Amino acid sequence: MLLDYIYRIPALLIAITFHEYFHALIADKMGDPTPRKYNRLTLNPLAHIDPIGLLMLWLIKFGWAKPVPINPNNFRNMRFGTMMVALAGPFINLVLAFLSLIFIKIGFSNLEGLNLFLQYLYWYNLILAVFNIIPIPPLDGSKVLGMLIPGSFYFVFESSYFGQIILLLLLFTHIIEKILNPILVGTHYILNIFSNLIIFKVLYKIIL
Repeated sequence: MLLDYIYRIPALLIAITFHEYFHALIADKMGDPTPRKYNRLTLNPLAHIDPIGLLMLWLIKFGWAKPVPINPNNFRNMRFGTMMVALAGPFINLVLAFLSLIFIKIGFSNLEGLNLFLQYLYWYNLILAVFNIIPIPPLDGSKVLGMLIPGSFYFVFESSYFGQIILLLLLFTHIIEKILNPILVGTHYILNIFSNLIIFKVLYKIIL
């Protein structure tokens, strides 16, 4: 069991760190210097980890990292910029999950320790991506939903504690699992198809 943690911990740290780093990176690229000012434009896990959030994630499978501070007023289009920053985290998690799956399939599974690490890396990234696209504040998906909400209501929607209360209720009643599981299965199925296509295309070129 202790040996298992050797692979779980780095996989979880990588998933969380890249998620937060890409929030910061896209904000910086879109003209907001706030993440750089707060030293969040880094792949150092210590800059992104909230100790209590990490512990909760470990114990009850729900936790959080330090939110990346941004100033939407620095974006040319405030709501669009906020949405793009929000999507950056789940996007990189999907990319990492996809790459992990490819590495698993092309033979790294023969190395037991590395295979276990890649399995954890795959699932942690997949879960983070899917969970964060739920359109409930303060999750990233709420920023996407915000693009469809009238401006006057958007700020109330984003600043309200109502979304956090709903999210907690969904978690503690385990309803969230019924929502996430079909999405996880569907996303896993799609990633499997695309990873097989990539591997087949590479092998085809090598053989020819």
